[in-house]
Amino acid sequence: MRKAAGQLKGRAARLARLLPSGPSTAARTPFVLLVVVLLGGGLITLLLLNTSLNEGSFRLSELRKKTTELTDQEQALQRDVDERSAPDALERRARELGMVPGGNPAFLGPDGTVRGVPKRATADPSAVRRPEPPARPVGPPAPALPAASGAPVPPPASPKP
Repeated sequence: MRKAAGQLKGRAARLARLLPSGPSTAARTPFVLLVVVLLGGGLITLLLLNTSLNEGSFRLSELRKKTTELTDQEQALQRDVDERSAPDALERRARELGMVPGGNPAFLGPDGTVRGVPKRATADPSAVRRPEPPARPVGPPAPALPAASGAPVPPPASPKP
């Protein structure tokens, strides 16, 4: 048993030599503080980086949503342009404006010769559609204008209660 107690003392002495206590502990304090500050700074930096990435992600999401809305609007406008530039729509609008088909064209050659027979385009009066007058607004009828004779027009009668 004495041998076991001696071994414990030997081991304790070796451990005491490996882990000194006393004045040398004060020398470790700046190192420990440095490690703690570095770890804390690293964690704060990671937190700020993560926050920045999340903010960028939200911004990207908003921009994608706006891009989708603008793409839909562009497609709707393009459909309107396509509808209005279709040949039948152009013909209808030209007829509403009083334009008529030109018939067979005549061409001028580089030497000044005329190829074809030029003639004036004529319109079939029944084919020309006049634009419809704008619809009257719904509501009470407009008051009558004064007669051209110069006679005064009486004011409209007000309803009796």
